[in-house]
Amino acid sequence: MMKQSWIGYGAVAAFAVASVAVPGPFADARERLRDRVGARLAERMGADEGPKVPGSETIAYGSDALQVLDVWRAKGTKEPAPLIVFVHGGGWKRGSKDNATGRFKAEHYPAQGYAFASINYRLVPAATVEQQAADVASAVKALVDRAGALGIDRRRIVLMGHSAGAHLVALVGTDERYLKGAGLTFADISGVIPIDGAAYDVAAQMKDGPPIMQKTYAQAFGADPARQKAVSPTQQAVAPNAPQFLLLYVQRADGVRQAKALGAALESGGSRVEHGSFPGEGLKGHAEINRSLGDPAYAPTATVDAWLKRVFAR
Repeated sequence: MMKQSWIGYGAVAAFAVASVAVPGPFADARERLRDRVGARLAERMGADEGPKVPGSETIAYGSDALQVLDVWRAKGTKEPAPLIVFVHGGGWKRGSKDNATGRFKAEHYPAQGYAFASINYRLVPAATVEQQAADVASAVKALVDRAGALGIDRRRIVLMGHSAGAHLVALVGTDERYLKGAGLTFADISGVIPIDGAAYDVAAQMKDGPPIMQKTYAQAFGADPARQKAVSPTQQAVAPNAPQFLLLYVQRADGVRQAKALGAALESGGSRVEHGSFPGEGLKGHAEINRSLGDPAYAPTATVDAWLKRVFAR
């Protein structure tokens, strides 16, 4: 793998305000500036930007303006194709199906013979995290209902999500209530690929995670321990769960810690779990694994391709 060197969350925020020389009496102002910079960075977590790949079809899966998805059909096959459903990040409060997939996924996966969908979902604070997970399940159901027309094999579906989207696909893959609410079950999901999430155990992340993310977590998850547990995939990973998981992550201490704990819980719950650990640190590494996934020159692409072939094999 190509060695990469990135700076971390705190270093990014500190660098952004390092040139502001503030005397002692104005230390509070400097701290507020640092907090604002950190908040902006936190909001951008997972909300990558880039041009939308052409050739998709847009489908509404609910009545809200954000309950829409784009789907790209598989190329080079006349048989019903496996489906990958991508869920964007953005701190549960921003992001879009149009620009958060990175520029490679919607080209690479259809070229591999898979249909690829990217979904929008309702955002915090207008919606709850629970409603977002329900939106993920509803989007899958809309695609299943149109499987024949779209050339999709409804028996072979993988959920993929980055950052906040990683949390959401992991939650849908561990708490069957969301799928059942849409008329589906774990039997309809072949596997789940969470990409560099770090809130699989919400209470632990709110205790030990990066300070710049704490306001984002508080807004998404609140202060009620029972609710935090209910929306924590690690805490919900008692059997049954989706059958297979591929946990991808870069070298962020909290992300690695959270992914390993989730993997252990899933294995105890009977799921088959594989890990993909790759170079990259901080916000840059976190963004890069999403931005570049699907690029044949990027190491995680080969890992995901091999896993998909195994999971989708008849």
